[in-house]
Amino acid sequence: MAFLNFYATYFAQSSSLISNIDGRKTFSLDGYWKIIVDPYENGFYNYRYDERDNGYFKNQKPKSKSDLVEYDFDKSDSLKVPGDWNTQKEKLFLYEGTIWYKKDFDYNLTSGKRLFVYFGAANYKAIIYLNGTKLGEHEGGFTPFNFEITELAKEKANFLIVKVDNKRSREFVPTVNTDWWNYGGITRNVFLVEVPQTYIKDYFIQLDKNSNDEISGWIKLDGERLKQKVDIKIPELRKEISINTDENGLGKFTFSTQPILWSPENPKLYDVKISSERDSISDKIGFRRIETKDGKILLNGKPIFLRGISCHEEAPIRGGRANSKEDAETILKWVKELNGNFIRLAHYPHRENFIRVADEMGILVWSEIPVYWTILWDNKETFRNAENQLTEMITRDKNRASIILWSVANETPLSDERLNFLTKLTEQARKLDNTRLLTAALENHYINESTIVIDDPFGKYLDVVGLNEYLGWYDGLPDKIAKINYVTVYNKPIIVSEFGAGALQGLYGDKMERWTEEYQSYVYEEQIKLMKKMPNLGGMSPWILMDFRSPRRPLPGIQDFYNRKGLISDKGIKKKAFYILQEFYKGFF
Repeated sequence: MAFLNFYATYFAQSSSLISNIDGRKTFSLDGYWKIIVDPYENGFYNYRYDERDNGYFKNQKPKSKSDLVEYDFDKSDSLKVPGDWNTQKEKLFLYEGTIWYKKDFDYNLTSGKRLFVYFGAANYKAIIYLNGTKLGEHEGGFTPFNFEITELAKEKANFLIVKVDNKRSREFVPTVNTDWWNYGGITRNVFLVEVPQTYIKDYFIQLDKNSNDEISGWIKLDGERLKQKVDIKIPELRKEISINTDENGLGKFTFSTQPILWSPENPKLYDVKISSERDSISDKIGFRRIETKDGKILLNGKPIFLRGISCHEEAPIRGGRANSKEDAETILKWVKELNGNFIRLAHYPHRENFIRVADEMGILVWSEIPVYWTILWDNKETFRNAENQLTEMITRDKNRASIILWSVANETPLSDERLNFLTKLTEQARKLDNTRLLTAALENHYINESTIVIDDPFGKYLDVVGLNEYLGWYDGLPDKIAKINYVTVYNKPIIVSEFGAGALQGLYGDKMERWTEEYQSYVYEEQIKLMKKMPNLGGMSPWILMDFRSPRRPLPGIQDFYNRKGLISDKGIKKKAFYILQEFYKGFF
């Protein structure tokens, strides 16, 4: 019942996001969109840098041969959605700035229904217009957003225009300096979503935090008639309950049952159907418990070691931003082949279909927001942005059994302002979801030449302490690793969230020669020995599954704008170190 104590706070904090798009009536707007590249933002600002009232979002056409209109979407180039612009057009490979997107569509809205437009993500800042009217804005490149268009949409000849801008800025989340490619564009699916006048907007259905046989949750309606009877059915469990929502459209429930618990060995998902007077929605939900006790991570009451790997949202083999279910299946099959049961999604929320495939395949997930490196800790708007991205991540994925860890930061420098910023984020995360564990990837320091201490003061507020370290790569050579010991001030599980070394696939040589597969293998061999004596080790997610693009990595002939720490090359070829980690993980069976 502790779960339900948080429901009131959740609705005071949550976004307007519609959950479970897959379970609703949708119309895809994916495909080719017309685009205009606008590096000076001429379609948005006039020459005095004031916002224009007749910008590109008006989609103007000359009404006579004398009219001056200096753009034309219909005669311009096209880009595919979902997709990044960097890998679709060579001339846009390094482009950072504004591109305008336009999509024409017809839609015959059913009488008495409402219509929304839903974006899986657009990087980084998006301003959305329908038929020349501004719908709103969204900031953050990895979380979904939606707007209602019921009163604006027409049966014929609608034009949806989106200004997408991926310029980096000091106050953004992430900030100006990262170690991944700044893929711009509408990078995830776009849908029209049709719902009844009063519809099931959101819901949370999970095992109670302290029970294996009690399911708790809530349902939230949106619309004119908020007080209704709502039915929840789980046919396989022979469970059917009815609740009544209140004047705010909220209904909560708890019921006893005995589900087969979801786990990597048996990723059991149940069909769940929620029905109100005019709406119904289905989902596939797994039920499991995750907790910590005496320095260990417990899944369904039993200790588990997280045999993991980190991964960016880079498309396997073809490159660019990953977006398809097939991309997810390829990546997670590699994790399975590695004998893994866990993946750390760096350094931002990955797409929803990836999490659903993880649910199906039984891969545990660490999901993170891009509070990364040198965020402006004392900037109120930066915090608001980070908090909103955290809220959108949890809102979208809170019913996914595979996610066991919400992460609020990566490699952030110590300061009082930083501690206050991150502590407030953990408070928000616990208000939104108290059934999962909280973590962050922290750094460490030496107390003597052979001892490293884990004592970041932020660790006090976490359930699991993440640790990034690069012994043998940035910190000495591989033969240094055997001389190191770790100590921790926290009796909490530790996940070594990053270690690794770079190697160009196919480059062979001496084990002390940088960039060779032998050097990378040597680092992994020594790191595995170190892991075996790490205190409270609950898991590991070495850096990284696959080589990925990064502007920070220009070394010709070796990096060529790729971070080469992957166990698999950007062409999908496994390096020697893959098999070393595979063999280590095999020992846990």
